[in-house]
Amino acid sequence: MSGFPLLSALWILPAAGALICLVLPTGFRHAARPLALGVSLATLGLAAAVGMSYSPSGDRFQLVESRPWIPSLGTGYILGVDGIAVVLVLLTAVIVPLLLVAGWRDTSNTDPADRSTATYVGLFLAVEAMVLLSFIALDVLLFYILFEAMLIPMYFLIGGYGGPNRSRAAVKFLLYNLFGGLIMLAAVIGLYVVTSRPGSGTGGATFDFRLISEAVAAGTLPAGAGLINALFLGFMFAFAVKAPLWPLHTWLPDAAVQSTPATAVLMMAVVDKVGTFGMLRYCLQLFPEASRTFAPVIIALAVIGILYGALIAIAQTDMMRLIAFTSISHFGFIILGIFAMTELSQAGSALYMVNHGLSTAALFLIAGFLVSRRGSAQISAFGGVRQVAPVLAGTFLIAGLATLSLPGLAPFISEFLVLVGTFERYRVAAVIASVALVLAAMYVLWLYQRVMTGPPGAGVQGLRDLVPRELVVVVPLIALLIGLGVYPKPALDMITPAVAGTSIEVQPPAAVADGGIP
Repeated sequence: MSGFPLLSALWILPAAGALICLVLPTGFRHAARPLALGVSLATLGLAAAVGMSYSPSGDRFQLVESRPWIPSLGTGYILGVDGIAVVLVLLTAVIVPLLLVAGWRDTSNTDPADRSTATYVGLFLAVEAMVLLSFIALDVLLFYILFEAMLIPMYFLIGGYGGPNRSRAAVKFLLYNLFGGLIMLAAVIGLYVVTSRPGSGTGGATFDFRLISEAVAAGTLPAGAGLINALFLGFMFAFAVKAPLWPLHTWLPDAAVQSTPATAVLMMAVVDKVGTFGMLRYCLQLFPEASRTFAPVIIALAVIGILYGALIAIAQTDMMRLIAFTSISHFGFIILGIFAMTELSQAGSALYMVNHGLSTAALFLIAGFLVSRRGSAQISAFGGVRQVAPVLAGTFLIAGLATLSLPGLAPFISEFLVLVGTFERYRVAAVIASVALVLAAMYVLWLYQRVMTGPPGAGVQGLRDLVPRELVVVVPLIALLIGLGVYPKPALDMITPAVAGTSIEVQPPAAVADGGIP
């Protein structure tokens, strides 16, 4: 490759920033927050350069960098982006600096010798670097290493900062995801062995995603249906835990509630997208026949997750836990669109990843600002906030309406595309999933009514409205939700060509084609 290694710089910059923050000497630790923010903004600039350098009408993978890593194992340092990776890179780069500002006072110790603040922001940058590299990696082994490695800084962010039960939540998060990763490791090794067989079409044992996917498309990969199904399940299980897909979701609510709001958003809006991204890139493109075989089962689980997350959200008395359960429902929509296997549904899913990240960040962070003022997340502790903090109440309403996919806000078009694309092949699944639209209106509007309307309670009367630092976080998120809701074309222009190369042209089962239950 000639020219500036833009993709390498994209992840090396936050990785270097993380390292510097973690090793800052005592006299310089007060500079950790502004340093981390500056690094994240510079990373955003690099991500914007990646977006501007990408041409939707160009090659499938662009800005490719390829260098030898461990040639004897057939693995290399191979980077490249398609349209789906580009929009997720941009999402990550936009979210992280906003989270650093939102969590500016999460570690309030003013002792210059205290390491907690420098560690906190350093871990944020470490997660950003690993997530970015996972989106741009074109080597299966490199992707797997990052898929597992990002659990380490997330574990310390959850377990080191947050609620009283954060240690338990962090261990649960780690055990669930490590178990999924170990299953995936077996599948990665199995895939490598398959590529080493004569006639594989890959030129020998390799982890190069491009070579393997080309061999799969050409039908030269020497593996029986049973082995391919097993490999698919190994990858899919790990991604379903990360995403998460019902019933592998139980780690998410605890981790989200016990974390700081900034950490919870980093996990739900950014890190968990690696799971759904993996389904689109690795499950569908490396194992198309297995994806077709298991699609009805996965769609059924996704629909259950959609309804389950919405129903459980309605029953919550804790505001933060309610919002966490809405994410389980939204991830169900994303996975439904992926495995409906139409270009329309998959384009909607890829766009949904971005829009869910923005809407969840807005709602969870605004709720976090409110909870920090009141000192309680119990919905019953609020009431009448609109009268004492109208800007906070107004932005909370907009974020809530985005969460229920109100037309004109970003999640609407992505949810609409998922449902319309799913209806083309799985009509009953699409109809049942549509019920969640009504449930979403119930939990969002009921939450707003209980928290924001009515006379101010005794503990609410002195609440202050959003301050400038908080507005710096909220205003860009609201602007993006409105902008992508009114004009989603730039994102869809990037996503659609990539999805066209990802989609599997398959015929649905006869019962499904007739509108039956998948």
